[in-house]
Amino acid sequence: MRIIKRNSSEENFDINKIVKAISKANNATENGKISDEQIRDIAEYVEYKCSRMDRAVSVEEIQDMVEDQIMAKGAFLLAKNYVRYRYTRSLIRSSNTTDNKILSLIECNNEEAKQENSNKNPTVNSVQRDYMAGEVSKDLTRRLLLPMDIVEAHEKGIIHFHDADYFAQHMHNCDLVNLEDMLQNGTVISETLIEKPHSFSTACNIATQIIAQVASNQYGGQSISLTHLAPFVQISREKIKREFLEELKEMGVSISQEMIDKIVEERLRKEITKGVQTIQYQVVTLLTTNGQAPFVTVFMYLNEAKDEREKKDLAMIIEETLRQRYTGVKNEAGVWITPAFPKLIYVLEEDNIHEGDPYYYLTELAAKCTAKRMVPDYISEKVMLNNKIDKNGEGHCYTCMGCRSFLTPYIDKEGKPKYYGRFNQGVVTINLVDIGLSANKDLNAFWRIFEERMDLCHRALRCRHERLLGTHSDAAPILWQYGAISRLKKGEVIDKLLYGGYSTLSLGYAGLWECVYSLTGKKLTEDDGKELGLKIMKKLNEYCAKWKSEENIDYSIYGTPLESTTYKFAKCLQKRFGIIEGVTDKNYITNSYHVHVTEEISAFDKLKFESEFQALSPGGAISYVEVPDMQQNIPAVMQVIRYIYDNIMYAELNTKSDFCQCCGYNGEIQIVKNETGKLIWKCPNCGNTDENKMNVARRTCGYIGTQFWNQGRTQEIKERVLHLSIGKLNPEIQSTVKSNIHS
Repeated sequence: MRIIKRNSSEENFDINKIVKAISKANNATENGKISDEQIRDIAEYVEYKCSRMDRAVSVEEIQDMVEDQIMAKGAFLLAKNYVRYRYTRSLIRSSNTTDNKILSLIECNNEEAKQENSNKNPTVNSVQRDYMAGEVSKDLTRRLLLPMDIVEAHEKGIIHFHDADYFAQHMHNCDLVNLEDMLQNGTVISETLIEKPHSFSTACNIATQIIAQVASNQYGGQSISLTHLAPFVQISREKIKREFLEELKEMGVSISQEMIDKIVEERLRKEITKGVQTIQYQVVTLLTTNGQAPFVTVFMYLNEAKDEREKKDLAMIIEETLRQRYTGVKNEAGVWITPAFPKLIYVLEEDNIHEGDPYYYLTELAAKCTAKRMVPDYISEKVMLNNKIDKNGEGHCYTCMGCRSFLTPYIDKEGKPKYYGRFNQGVVTINLVDIGLSANKDLNAFWRIFEERMDLCHRALRCRHERLLGTHSDAAPILWQYGAISRLKKGEVIDKLLYGGYSTLSLGYAGLWECVYSLTGKKLTEDDGKELGLKIMKKLNEYCAKWKSEENIDYSIYGTPLESTTYKFAKCLQKRFGIIEGVTDKNYITNSYHVHVTEEISAFDKLKFESEFQALSPGGAISYVEVPDMQQNIPAVMQVIRYIYDNIMYAELNTKSDFCQCCGYNGEIQIVKNETGKLIWKCPNCGNTDENKMNVARRTCGYIGTQFWNQGRTQEIKERVLHLSIGKLNPEIQSTVKSNIHS
C-alpha cells in the first residue's frame, strides 16, 4: 500500500508513523490522554480504511482520518493537540514546499509529475526544466496572482484552473496556425527572414520549423491544414517539368508529351513523399522548450481547396500522409510503432463517403490507418455545417485547435469567415460532480450552488483574460508579429485580439454522468437522466451567452479532456463526500458528457446519444467508440465511419497498439495489480512489467498518450468496455467480418 507525500513523491505506508504522531500529541495532553492500545487501534483502523480505497492515499487524507478517529473516541483535548501539531508542522513546511517539489522532480521521485502528461518523459532534462519552472509559476500564481477563493476552490477540486504552471507568463492556450499567410507572405524565425518557398518539400520543412516555434510560445495544442501546403505541389510540378525539359534538351532527346507528363508526376510523387516524411519525422523527433513533441493536429479537408486542380493535389498529400502514418515510425529496437503526434483529422464529405465517390479510396485508406494506428479522427462536414453557423446564417467546417478545442464562428470586418490565426485564451473547468453531491439530491439546492460556482468560474476565467491584457507582441514574435496568429507591429499590445469573438475563453466541465446520477439515481442514458443532463448543458451555455453579451468576450462550453485531473477530482470528491456507489467509487470521473466507460452500449447508440450533447459543447468536444482489433475487418470500420458522417460532428475509434521489447509481442499490453495493489502494465506473453521496455499507445482524452498515466486514468483505461462487436453490425457487414475471421 502506497501513500502520497506532500512533495508528491510516493512511499510505502508505515503504520508506525501514525502511531508516533498520535503519541506526540498524546504526550502533550495533560488531561484526557488515551492508552497505547487505543492509539494502536486508531492507527490500525486508518490502515484498514486506506487499504479499502484502492489507490495511493495522501498524507492529508490520512491525517483527516486520524482526527476523525480521535474525536470518535471522545478524546477532544487530544484532538485539539493533534490539530495544533499538524498546524505547526504545516508552518514549517510552508517555507520550503516549492523547494521540496523541485528537488523531488530532479530526483525523479515525484509521482504526480511522472504521470501528469502522458506525452512527457519526466526523466529527461528538458522536461524537468519545464516542470521546475512550472512549480515556480504555480507558487507565484497561488500566492500572488489569483484570488484566494479561486486558489482554494482549485486545491479542493471544486474547479480546475488549467495550466497554472504557465500562468505567471503572458501565454495563451491553443490556436489555429495561419500557415497559409506565413508560407505565401513569408515569416521570420529566430530573426531570420523566411521567404515564400519554391517547392513543396521546402514548404513542408518551413512548416515544421513554424510548428516548433509556435509550440515553444504557447502551452496548448495547435493545428495546421494540409490545404495550405497544396499550392506548392503545383509550384514543384512546374519546377520539376522545367528541370526535366532542360535535361532532355542537354541530352538532345525528344519524347512524347504523355511520357513527359508521366515522368514529371512520378518525380512529383517522390517530392510529396519526401515532404510529408519531413513533417512526420520532424514532429516526432522535435523536442520543444517544454520537453515534448509539439502537440500538433494536421487537418485534411478536400473541400477546403480553392479549385479542382488544387483539390487533386491536396488528395495526393492526404494519401501520402495516411500511408506514412499507417506504416508508423521505428522505435529504438527498429520495430514499427504508433507515434502520438501529429494527430490527424480527416473530414468526411459528399465526394469521399460513398462507394464510387472520386475520393472514396482516401476514406478506405483512412479506415485502414485508424484500425492500425488509431488515427485519423473524423469530422462530418454535413453535421458540422449544421452545428457551426455564423451570424450570416452560413455553416462552416474547420479544424479544432489540438485535440478538441473549437473556435466559435467569426466574421471579420470584410464580412468573410475567419478561423486560421485565431486562438483560445485559456480554460477553467467546473467539477459538476461536486455540485451534485453538495446539493444532496435537492434540485433547488443544486441550481443555487450551480449559480455560485458559475460566478466562481467566471471570475477565474476573467483572471486568464486579464493576465493577457497588455501583453506586447514582442513576447512571442512568431505568434503576434510574423503571421502564426497576426501581423501586429513591434511593441503593439494584443488587446484587440482578446475581444469581439476573435479569440475564446473556455468554460470546461467534467463528470456530467456522475453529477446526474448523484442527483437522481438515474444514468445519463435513461430518460430522466438525459433530460437533466441536457438541461445542465443548456444552462452552461446560457451563462456563457450572458457573459459574452455583457463583456464582448467569446465564452464557450468546452468538454475538458481530463488527464491527471480526473484522478485529482476523484480523490477530492472521496475526501469531501466519502465513497458513494456509482459516483465516487472509482479513482476517476467521466470526461465531459461521455457515457461512462463501463456502460454496455453499442457504438452506434453511443454516437447517436452523445451527438445531442456534443452539439451543446461548441467550445470543444469529441466522442469515441472503443473497438477491438479491426485490421482484418475494414468493412466494419467503414460502417462506423459512415454512421459518424450521418450522425455526429466529431468522433474517433479507440483500439490498441502495443509492443513488448523483451519478447517481441505485438498485441495488447494488459493492466494488472501488483502485490501492493498498484495498477501496472504487463506483457501477457512474457510477463514483462518494465515500462521502459514496452511501447504502449492509448487514447487518453482525444489524443494518443505514450508515456503512461496516473492510477485514476489507468483504472479508467482498464475498465473500458468494447462498443463494437459482430452482433452490433448490419447483416451484410456481419457476413464479411465472419468470413475474415474464419479465413
